[in-house]
Amino acid sequence: MGILKQLIKKYKKYKNPVKYYRRLGMKIGNKCELRSSNFGSEPYLITIGNHVRINAGVHFITHDGGTWVLRNNNKIENSSELTLFGRIIVKDNVHIGTNAIIMPGVTVGNNCIIGCGAIVTKDIPDNSVAAGVPARVIETIDEYIEKNKQKFSYTKSMNKEQLKKYLIEKYKID
Repeated sequence: MGILKQLIKKYKKYKNPVKYYRRLGMKIGNKCELRSSNFGSEPYLITIGNHVRINAGVHFITHDGGTWVLRNNNKIENSSELTLFGRIIVKDNVHIGTNAIIMPGVTVGNNCIIGCGAIVTKDIPDNSVAAGVPARVIETIDEYIEKNKQKFSYTKSMNKEQLKKYLIEKYKID
């Protein structure tokens, strides 16, 4: 691919990632935010629900590269053609933290938070917070709310200067 085509592709991906990945066959719901993430070589195997945020550095892996080792295995008929794929489904109202990895065949349920750097190898049930390597459910959404409700800040309507002032005061920064 020529340099100009590569630059155009990167620009389209950056300018409107939802539109870009929909063109590649990915199913993406409404009100989604896709940061600089990698949706692999088979984005059409990925379904993203409504109100989903996927932070930068998240990788969606839709095939198992381990089959490389089996392609010369005489125990498997036609082994040179062997590949293992899996769909990835992310349901509604989900946040996936920076640098998480979602493996083939995984479904992330509704109302879930996936922690930064998590490697999700198994389905995550609805209303869960999952983190770690491999990712495991560490609490429910209700437990997350209860644990953090005294720490919550209501700042989404603030501009950058208001937010800076608020945070400097809150954390007593000189």
